Amino acid sequence: MNSFIIKDINITFNDIYKIINEDLNLSIDSSVIDKINTSRSYLEKKITDSDESYYGVNTGFGDLQNFKIDENDLVKLQTNLLKSHACGVGDKVDSEIVKLMILLKIISLSKGFSGIKLETIERLLFFFNNNINPVIYKYGSLGASGDLSPLSHLSLPLIGLGEVEFNGKIYESTDLLNKFNLKPLKLGSKEGLALINGTQYMLSSLINSAIHSVNISEYANLISSISIDAFKCNLSPFNSLISDVRPYRGQINVSKSIINNLKGGETERIKKDHIQDPYSFRCIPQVHGATQETLNYILEIINTEINSVTDNPIIFVKEDKIISGGNFHGQPLAYAIDFLKISISELGSISERRVFNLMSGKRGLPPFLINDPGLNSGLMILQYTSASLVSANKQLATPSSTDSITSSNGQEDHVSMGANGANQLRDIINNLYEIFAIEIITAIQAKEFNNHKTSDLIEQFISAIRKIHPKISSDRVFHRDIVKVSKYLKKNRRVA
Repeated sequence: MNSFIIKDINITFNDIYKIINEDLNLSIDSSVIDKINTSRSYLEKKITDSDESYYGVNTGFGDLQNFKIDENDLVKLQTNLLKSHACGVGDKVDSEIVKLMILLKIISLSKGFSGIKLETIERLLFFFNNNINPVIYKYGSLGASGDLSPLSHLSLPLIGLGEVEFNGKIYESTDLLNKFNLKPLKLGSKEGLALINGTQYMLSSLINSAIHSVNISEYANLISSISIDAFKCNLSPFNSLISDVRPYRGQINVSKSIINNLKGGETERIKKDHIQDPYSFRCIPQVHGATQETLNYILEIINTEINSVTDNPIIFVKEDKIISGGNFHGQPLAYAIDFLKISISELGSISERRVFNLMSGKRGLPPFLINDPGLNSGLMILQYTSASLVSANKQLATPSSTDSITSSNGQEDHVSMGANGANQLRDIINNLYEIFAIEIITAIQAKEFNNHKTSDLIEQFISAIRKIHPKISSDRVFHRDIVKVSKYLKKNRRVA
């Protein structure tokens, strides 16, 4: 299997996508190993040679910061930290998110500012390379003191506690460690804190959602092109002259995409009785383009956070300093997550409006796109389902970052709630796949009636969908159609 070597350089979103998509193994460059070992040696010497209190190293945590810990209890302190903070509840987090968390934690700890032992990072590498994913739960993080609860669950198996998922089955971590002839780690000073202070739950969830958002954004352009074709729309709104006088890059790209998708078809040449089309068709470049612009901003935030040190305190060897700060606070991610929630949801909102129009009995299309309407209800209730999903997304898109609840007896008195936002964003993404599955079903059914020649690109796409979704001649149970098409969109990504 090919591998990716973590070096002393920045890692990008594209690198992360490549590692996950190609299932690459990880290894660490010797220069990075030197930084890790240097940081650990420095910390151990500081503890030995100094009576100074260092937060979380030889003190309690949160509001217990002023309790000095005896030197003989420093290891127990870190073990107790993982145990006490593993309070997650709710659904089990998908293994693809957990594997991303391990990857991102390795990257952060490998920067050489955390004082963690190489042995601990090597165990994380072993978990990643062997697809051993700790069981983590959806709720428990406030997105401020690091993602404490989910990262505690991530770290428990390192010390032989908690559960892991391996080859689709759940194991007690001790059983799986025995399977691989591994012993539980004995964490040294600060290691537990370094493991659970960080934004890796929020970040992994955001990266996963960003990958899906790029895919959905590309599909939105293709699927809406079929709707434009089926509804006999004017193509003049996609003329480059329109974008030239409002030159947002996203709008320009979407207009080009729509024209390219329809190239070779007869849409433009068909005689039309209408001068303008509804906004849900005419303003696709402005709406879809704005979402693209948002995604570009989100990717900038992701690239910065991937390469950031987000635990506390941070060890600066060259400067001979151990500094307590707030890099664990998730506010930058919380804002980005909320922004993406709002902008990606809007793709679903405008999609549902196109579905509504296609079923309205206009422009040569029968009501609800079915023969014998009345006897057959046709696609009527698919629009209900789309509307239900769109409404749910509007509620989920309400910003989480506007909320904050004081914790740890007032010591941690402002939190980002970015983890809750990340959970909501994943729900929004899942809903969007079903919303666009409904638009595909609707648009290609409309093409059965307005069956003028379409482009080769669209014809090929319709043919692929027809293999899992046959033509609708009369009423049938549509649930399976929606599920099959939604799964197709998830599996067959249009972008790398």
